[in-house]
Amino acid sequence: MAEARLPGGMPDPARDLSGYGRTPPDPAWPGGARVAVSFVVNVEEGAELSLASGDERNEAIPESGQLIEGAPDPCMESHYAYGARVGLWRVMDMLDAFGVKATFSCCGRAVAHTPVLAAAPAAGGHEVSAHGWRWEMHAGMAEATERAVIAKTVATLAEHAGARPVGWHTKSASSVHTRRLLMENGGFLYDSDCYDDDLPRILRRPDGRPHVVLPYAFDTNDMRFRPGAGFIHPEDFSRTCIAAFDRLVKEGGRMMSIGLHLRTIGRPSRIAGLEQVLEHVARAGDVAWVAPRRDIAGHWAARFG
Repeated sequence: MAEARLPGGMPDPARDLSGYGRTPPDPAWPGGARVAVSFVVNVEEGAELSLASGDERNEAIPESGQLIEGAPDPCMESHYAYGARVGLWRVMDMLDAFGVKATFSCCGRAVAHTPVLAAAPAAGGHEVSAHGWRWEMHAGMAEATERAVIAKTVATLAEHAGARPVGWHTKSASSVHTRRLLMENGGFLYDSDCYDDDLPRILRRPDGRPHVVLPYAFDTNDMRFRPGAGFIHPEDFSRTCIAAFDRLVKEGGRMMSIGLHLRTIGRPSRIAGLEQVLEHVARAGDVAWVAPRRDIAGHWAARFG
């Protein structure tokens, strides 16, 4: 009897599902820290898809939970505007109160429209990194379009932040070309288009220099305040982040990403969640190295590149 044909095929042999296994490298974080902590502030206000901005549709994940099709959506735009008008300053003030330098991951169109979104964090000593032109996935994007998007985003952020970005993070799904285009661009130290580890890793650019893949995370992320996504109270966010932090400190030799959004954690009902996390990390003292992603990537490249 003929054997039944199995559906589908096998993963690409180049896909690494093993990672570091039981023998991860020793990152030797500065000061003997047991964990490197990266606060990432996503800046998307004005880059969300909107018919009023000339886009093909409105944002598909509006803060109000109501998707408006075929007409502009001033309500959705107003939710995003809160992040630029109010959230930016509240989040920056909170970070400053604890002396924390974060990575502000900025969409190019948001900064082109409202330059202070990059200029203020840069003036405050924070890193300004790239988060695409519009706030959109790159999956399926034509390669020539994506190359142009990367170039325009870099130029815009460099103009308003005073230095070109060295980091990149696509909204969720990158294309099959994204990382190669970033490495070919030549000016990026790292990208954060992966969610598969608690430690960075090294790839090689065409010229042989190291390109750091710096993992990001969706669990320790205020995106879960979105309606139905799990967080309601500020303590939901802080308890999740603190639990992850304490576990990684216990294990040692790890990295932690904490994702923030101006329009989300910047709300008065939620900012206490960030304050609680910052207080907990501060109390931990030297066991944590809190640094922008460019510094973490630079350390990794110097040690393992």
